[in-house]
Amino acid sequence: MSRLICRMLAALLAVAPLGAQITQAEYATRRAALTKSLPGDGVLLVRGGRDPKENFQNFWQTENFNYFTGFLEPDATLVMVRKNGAEQSFLLVQPKDPAQEVWTGRRLGVDGVKSKLGMEGRTESGLRAMLDSLLASGGTLYAIGDFSRGGGADVPGTVGPRTEDDQFLDALKIKHRDVKVVDASKNVMDLRAKKSPAELALIRSAARISAMAHKEVLHMITPGMNEFEVQALAEYTFRRNGGDGPSYGSIVGSGPNSTTLHYNKDDRFMRAGEMLNMDMATYYGGYSADLTRTVPVSGKFSPEQRDIYQIVFDAQAAAERQVHPGQLWKALNDSATTTLRNGLTKLGLIESPDATYECGTAERSRNCPQLTLFYMHGLGHPIGLDVHDVDKYSTSGLAEGSVFTIEPGVYVRENTVDVIPNTAANASLRTKIAAAVKKYANIGVRIEDDYVVTANGFDRITSGAPRSMDEIEAEMSKKMGPAVRDAATVEAYGKVRP
Repeated sequence: MSRLICRMLAALLAVAPLGAQITQAEYATRRAALTKSLPGDGVLLVRGGRDPKENFQNFWQTENFNYFTGFLEPDATLVMVRKNGAEQSFLLVQPKDPAQEVWTGRRLGVDGVKSKLGMEGRTESGLRAMLDSLLASGGTLYAIGDFSRGGGADVPGTVGPRTEDDQFLDALKIKHRDVKVVDASKNVMDLRAKKSPAELALIRSAARISAMAHKEVLHMITPGMNEFEVQALAEYTFRRNGGDGPSYGSIVGSGPNSTTLHYNKDDRFMRAGEMLNMDMATYYGGYSADLTRTVPVSGKFSPEQRDIYQIVFDAQAAAERQVHPGQLWKALNDSATTTLRNGLTKLGLIESPDATYECGTAERSRNCPQLTLFYMHGLGHPIGLDVHDVDKYSTSGLAEGSVFTIEPGVYVRENTVDVIPNTAANASLRTKIAAAVKKYANIGVRIEDDYVVTANGFDRITSGAPRSMDEIEAEMSKKMGPAVRDAATVEAYGKVRP
């Protein structure tokens, strides 16, 4: 048996059994907590995801509907009724239809709702009639769905195109003019902000599988490969180890693409001496990880790459040292930002830690920190059912069980000097940093890990992905990738890009 096959089997066997499952009892508890949070009696409507119009598009259940039901079929709706202290939940689903199921797969059907999910089952086609009956005497409708204006509430103004859920509510409000429609989104976000032990177990599994994929791709990266090959291997590793698939569009950017924050074309051939920024992670059981590593295409960091990487590494470490229950997010951000400011000053990329530049327009003059020329995003965000999820740490501090990313970065675009407005006030800055920008041009570094706050500090749950420069170089020296591709065939199909 070849070394590659042995290694692949070992990696597969190393994966623990499926992470903790969300039980029906937990879903029921969530629904009860939601109705309890409402200010009064009424009908609560939670719309699930609609079936994609095109069969080549994958269906993905909406996060809020999934949170309260765990039901993953399309075109379903949760209706909860609260009246005089009594509560009842109805799940409206697509009926069993053997002829249709030949095309789309088996359905749970109405009869299966009670036995499998513990709610009263109804057909989705009867939703409008049910709501007409429940709202006939007026009252309050609490709405949760894909609404363009505050969850479908009676809020003036419209943002974005009218969604199907918007149109559904509009029709209801025309017929039931005495009904008050209330946005219940905040109530849901408050519940989702605190992760249960089962949720944390799923997030940990997503993080572990994501780290495995990052480690796997290090063995094959070499000059001449295409970014999409890295993407393909990572996403294959997600799936073969139980992941649901990418939790966002995989970002694999080499050379100049490493400085583009959300680059996801992933179709450039990598060259020796360049950096490769890989922001790739998986969902597991509906819960997301978020992980970024930046590595040298040649397998060894150049002195210039080491300079930038060390600053980002130190910034992440500085933020990590602040993580403990009760800590405000501002403390993490301040520590990381101070490290970035000082590091960039030493490299000559900014004039001083607190230096600013004129960044406004002729109509509106204003100053911006010079740091933002090279670091223009936030330090991190919560993760969960959504890759950018919710948590209360931004206002009340970190709590045991808070789960989030820390992801500082530095991106030296080769045209940075041209980005700075050519004004008299900026003339000195443009001259002073020009040489440093040229020296570090096209080096983009982001290091992102996932963290769970514990009673004594934190767990870095993506620790399986090599992070230090020495660890990365050691892992990249283990060249065990697939056979060399026939480059002539690829070029014949026009896949070569500058």
